[in-house]
Amino acid sequence: MPAFTFPGQGSQRPGMGQPWVDHPSWEVVEEASEISGRDVSRLLLDADQDELTRTANAQLATFVLSLVALDAVERVGIEPTVCAGHSLGEYSALAASGALAFEDGVRLVVERGEAMHDAAEERPGTMAAVLGADDDTVEAACQRAEGEVWVANYNAPGQVVIAGTVESVEAASALVKELGARKVLSMPVAGAFHTTLMAPARARLRKALADTTFTDPETPVVANVDGRVHADASEWPSLLSAQLCSPVRWRQSLGTMSEMGAEPVVELGPGGVLSGLARRTLPSSTALAVQKPDDVDEFLSVLAGREAAGVHETHHGELLTTAVRLVVSPAAGVFQPEPLEGAPILGAALRGQPPAGQVAGTPVEVGALLGRVGHVEVRTPFAGQLAGFLALEGERLVAGQPVAWLRVERS
Repeated sequence: MPAFTFPGQGSQRPGMGQPWVDHPSWEVVEEASEISGRDVSRLLLDADQDELTRTANAQLATFVLSLVALDAVERVGIEPTVCAGHSLGEYSALAASGALAFEDGVRLVVERGEAMHDAAEERPGTMAAVLGADDDTVEAACQRAEGEVWVANYNAPGQVVIAGTVESVEAASALVKELGARKVLSMPVAGAFHTTLMAPARARLRKALADTTFTDPETPVVANVDGRVHADASEWPSLLSAQLCSPVRWRQSLGTMSEMGAEPVVELGPGGVLSGLARRTLPSSTALAVQKPDDVDEFLSVLAGREAAGVHETHHGELLTTAVRLVVSPAAGVFQPEPLEGAPILGAALRGQPPAGQVAGTPVEVGALLGRVGHVEVRTPFAGQLAGFLALEGERLVAGQPVAWLRVERS
């Protein structure tokens, strides 16, 4: 089963919500707007780069769009083995795991963004990405700079982020180049996030965390602070508080998820940065990003594995390439399956056993009746082999929600 990862600030971009506007999961945006008192839809659709880069806007917009992508994936019945989020994304991961209610997550993210904005104005700073140097070398450069500069992110092998005052970051950047770093890239941020310069924000956030109810995660969540799983709800307020002034140990977090056997590593939300870090850190693993509705289909194809997305051998020995196609609900209402005659059940659907009367592995022709949503028939527009059902008998569906998936041969 996959690992779900969620991006942090810096992944946002103008118009990033546009692909989701007509998707049923867009309702998450409307809910977030009501909770926050902010027009989140406008942030995701119309805000320019300057407005979207402001810390409070960037964090709210990124959190909400990540939860839109999560909702879309959950609608097709995919569940993770483990969750983790980079910095801000940790709040998305906790919401995905059930440890943090969506409403509380929105409120905390708003408070966190405003607190970090104010802290950056009170104690200005900057950040820089160091490429082509190991952790020890970067840490040594920060120490030799003899100023307020520290490692802020351990992102991937040979990719570390430093942060601190402008002068100290410049000094450490020069030193790390002397020590062999391939490149140092300045980052367009106004604050030294994940350093002690964020202490004023930590004090403010701690109060909000104390007023929030956390529950034990239903899915394991790996923490930024130490790269370990924490299953006790009582630990998370202190972990989130410490995170503001501690480095993000993302490379270590990816290692933990890999040791748990999570595969593939999937990034839910804008940007695609984390999937790139996963490929670099775990080259033998599959990493992908869900940034738009079409990516959900690709995700299903990957989960379907070699048989559904790759090459398999027929009884004649010839090789066939197959693809996954979704049959979606044409209307809103309660789903009732239509019994199919055919092969015995070969396996379970992604969400569990197929509904009563439905048979996985059955060949179907174009127009085959799979069931009804209310009084509306659900017929497949594709011919192929029935691979599994994503809607359960008696489940209430919305128009466009996937009902089943088919393997369709492509010569």
